[in-house]
Formats: sequence, C-alpha cells, structure tokens
Amino acid sequence: MIKIILADDHELVRTGIRRILDDEKDFSVIAEAKTGEDAVVLCRRNAPDVVLMDVNMPGMGGLEATKKILRMSENTRVICLSMHKEHPIPAQVMQIGAFGFLTKDAEPDEMIRAIYKVVAGQKYLAPEIAQSIAISKLAPDTNNPFAILSDRELSIALRLTRGKRVPEIASELCINAKTVNTYRYRMFEKLGVTTDVELTHLALRHKLIDSHSL
Repeated sequence: MIKIILADDHELVRTGIRRILDDEKDFSVIAEAKTGEDAVVLCRRNAPDVVLMDVNMPGMGGLEATKKILRMSENTRVICLSMHKEHPIPAQVMQIGAFGFLTKDAEPDEMIRAIYKVVAGQKYLAPEIAQSIAISKLAPDTNNPFAILSDRELSIALRLTRGKRVPEIASELCINAKTVNTYRYRMFEKLGVTTDVELTHLALRHKLIDSHSL
C-alpha cells in the first residue's frame, strides 16, 4: 500500500481528494493535516510515502513544511497543490525538492498518475507547467517581479498578503522578527513597493493570490 497524508486547511478539499484516493486499491490515506506544522508532526509519526501538500496554508505554510519534511525523511515524496500555476510558484516548489506540482483543478486521473510516478522516483509536472518552467529558465519572465524573489522571500510575501504581522511570521518560520524585517525590506526593494497593501495589490495583479484568499 502507498501511504498518503493529505495537508490542506479546507476540509471540503481534503474530503474530495480522499474520496478520489479511497477508490484506488493501492492507496491508503493514513492522516490529514490542516496546517504545515500538523503535516510535519504527522510525517514524523507515520513516515508516509507521499504527502499531498497545499502550498498556501495557515501557520508554517506548505513551502516551509515541505522543506522540513524532506530534511526529515528522504523517502517521503511531496506533491504540492495550488490554485495558482503561474510562475514562479511551480518552479520554486520544485527547487525546494518537491517531487510534483498539481493545480487544484487537476483531473482525478492526473492526481492518481502523479502519485504513482513520484513513488516510482519520477518527478511530475503537467506538460504546460513543465513548458512554462523551461521557458522561464531560457527567458526569465521580466513581467512578473515575483520571479526574482528567493523561496524565503516568496514565503514571507504570501504571509504578508494574508495580513500576517512580522512577529507572527517570525514565530511560524522559527526566525527572529529582525530577520523577517530584513527579508521584508529587501523584498520591497526588489518589487518596488513600500507597504504591505501595495504588495498585496501587486500579488493580485500577477495572480499570485486571488481576492477569495484575502
């Protein structure tokens, strides 16, 4: 059996994915997580083969949780899920070590296929996303300023767009507030913004987030 952990803060999403996976005889959903922190704890306890990880979750978030899980267990494959397939999120997900990336509107058959592939040691990306990443490497997307951010800067940017305060972000990322502010100001300089509100408007404009997530 392929042991799977679902990590998503929306119960309806987890329920829908679980119904898809329960129909596959080789799959066993052994646990569900609502936050990145929960996902890390559950992986430590259960040593799953696969984690389906929502990128944009409360608390630690999917990117940081993925890093911790991969450092903890080299045999666990993480497939990240997101509503957004725009660069730079898929590329950064793969750069931190995830084995796959799926959008949440993927067909059930594609999710099942992705799980089998990563368990077999292969990376999985939808063809159009793989092409987008390849093109961005050859010709960086100068129209999307978020493409120049590091994964830590992007992680902090996503939290700021959700209205998180610096001390809260510092606690979630296990760093001090001064370090968060250093990343924040460096990121603002790269993006040409001066406030969190301007950052949020820029993220909306480039489809890094949507208005329903605010």
